[in-house]
Amino acid sequence: MTQEMALIRQSIRTPRSAALAGIIFALLTITSHLLVWFSIPSNPLGPAAAVVNHSRMITFALNLLSFAGIAFLWFIGVVRDRLGELEDRFFATIFLGSGLLYIAMVFTGAAVAGGIIAVLGKGTEGLVPSGAYALGRVEANQAIHLYATKMAGVFMTTTSAIALRTQIVPRRIAFLGYGLATIQLLSFEGIVWVSLAFPVWVLLFSVSILAQDFVGKLEIGR
Repeated sequence: MTQEMALIRQSIRTPRSAALAGIIFALLTITSHLLVWFSIPSNPLGPAAAVVNHSRMITFALNLLSFAGIAFLWFIGVVRDRLGELEDRFFATIFLGSGLLYIAMVFTGAAVAGGIIAVLGKGTEGLVPSGAYALGRVEANQAIHLYATKMAGVFMTTTSAIALRTQIVPRRIAFLGYGLATIQLLSFEGIVWVSLAFPVWVLLFSVSILAQDFVGKLEIGR
């Protein structure tokens, strides 16, 4: 009886945990990207003065990405737990690998950007003329808006395939994931808004899980 109750509690807690983790990740990531875009020009070769003037806002946005990464790791773990025995090893490998690489690319870009801000705080005399500032901004931009976006596209494709096979979310969410993933995989770093497609989709995915969990409880209550 105790084991049965534990399984029931886990089945109730798992979808809710996945949904909350996904929502937290999505909101933090979207907020971080918008804060950076509104603070500095989108051109990575732009002047350093804009970064210096908004260094506190940018630093705050980068700190949000660290918490977003933690929430995303929680999201991955809980979704895998939700799948349980339905998990396919092939899709599970790509699902986990692309998710971890996405976080690695985001953290790499954030670390480079944070290093640039820290050095700029000491003065721009040596950093800008040497070309290190421009190189750092391009590296951070490509890590987040190119490589992380590609890994997000792979993650969305795999997750959508898993969703269609297991029906953990409505089919329309999976098909939307395929469409957005195609855009991300075929995009390039010049289109910065594409990086928002992934957190927006995770938000819809998570809300859908939460809604299904709520409907399921209502049906059980009847």
